[in-house]
Amino acid sequence: MNHSIPIVSALDDIYADNLLQHGARYQALTEAFIKVYGAMPDFIARAPGRVNIIGEHIDYCGFPVFPMAIVPDCLIAVRAVGGSSVKLSNVNAKFPTRQFDYQPGSIAEIDESTHDWVNYFKCGYKGALEAISDTASPVGMQCLMDGSVPISVGLSSSSAFVCCAVMATMRANDRLLSQERVVETSVASERYIGTNGGGMDQTTSIMSQSQSAAFIEFSPMLRVTPVRFPSTTPPIAFVIANTMVESDKAVTAPTNYNLRVVETRIGALMLAKHLNILGHSACANADPLTFKTVMDEFFASSYPSDCDSPVLKWTKRLAVMLEQAGAFFTTHPQGFTLGDCAGYLGISASDLAGLVHTDRYPIQADRFKLLQRAQHAFSEALRVVKFRQVCESGDTSDKCFV
Repeated sequence: MNHSIPIVSALDDIYADNLLQHGARYQALTEAFIKVYGAMPDFIARAPGRVNIIGEHIDYCGFPVFPMAIVPDCLIAVRAVGGSSVKLSNVNAKFPTRQFDYQPGSIAEIDESTHDWVNYFKCGYKGALEAISDTASPVGMQCLMDGSVPISVGLSSSSAFVCCAVMATMRANDRLLSQERVVETSVASERYIGTNGGGMDQTTSIMSQSQSAAFIEFSPMLRVTPVRFPSTTPPIAFVIANTMVESDKAVTAPTNYNLRVVETRIGALMLAKHLNILGHSACANADPLTFKTVMDEFFASSYPSDCDSPVLKWTKRLAVMLEQAGAFFTTHPQGFTLGDCAGYLGISASDLAGLVHTDRYPIQADRFKLLQRAQHAFSEALRVVKFRQVCESGDTSDKCFV
């Protein structure tokens, strides 16, 4: 079932409180747009940031996560105009105005070597027009952005920006697709900036519901289940603390984020071979192969009559995979070299690099921490499933929250 992107005309359809404050911000954005472009915007696109409650670094392993959207967001006021030129300004003078033209072949040129804020918009613009490929001549766009998500602090300001750009471009061209398609497009779009993400940030920004966290499953298909926290006295509250330490995901990707992704991809290939399922079609045809796919195929082959409840099934399977991965990868507690991994798989190092796409997402590492990545992925997925069970049980005793 596909869900439509909501189009609202009242702020109380978006925000639960502080409506006067939000109203003043939207009014200021509209007035600034008029000052910059001499006309009213046609609409304002919005995408919120997110905080991940539990489920760190496992979305790209195919496992479920448990985030929630937050009030800070990205707003882009847009006016469709003639021609095919796009002009993007920002209410924050730190970000200079940029302008680019639609390119019939590439849509938009994105220079990954230059860390320019317009690249995130170009990613969304390019991805959106690819998704609505029947739009031969896109409209020109005048855009003004106002972002309240702190940058480079782990609240997904970049993903919110890309999601907002995708929706803004689609709406300007009268082709706003379903939430699921916008998520899919946003995930693919952000990879143009060199970030090999898994989809949690974009799904949370696009598909979250008010007053609920989101239990997000990625495999075998994208599914979002709203989950409310148990009623307690006093009510449960989450404090988001800004350490003021910035880490730009796109800049540090080769040694941090993208490296972790590659380590899980290599780990999945090697674990599948260890379990004698790498040649099965589900694993052989997967691109990329994830720990979740390996787990599903292993149990489909070894335990075809598994009929436990969903939570018990998750618990049993993840416990077995933790044991299997620990026993296999513990032979190299300090990590595997690329040669170690390629040798075990019986392929060349260059072929392995192609399988895990380091040609598109370069990394920097002498050794791969496959034991640590596998243990984290399976154990963190187990915590996510158990935490959802606690929330839905309504049990507010201390033992559930310790």
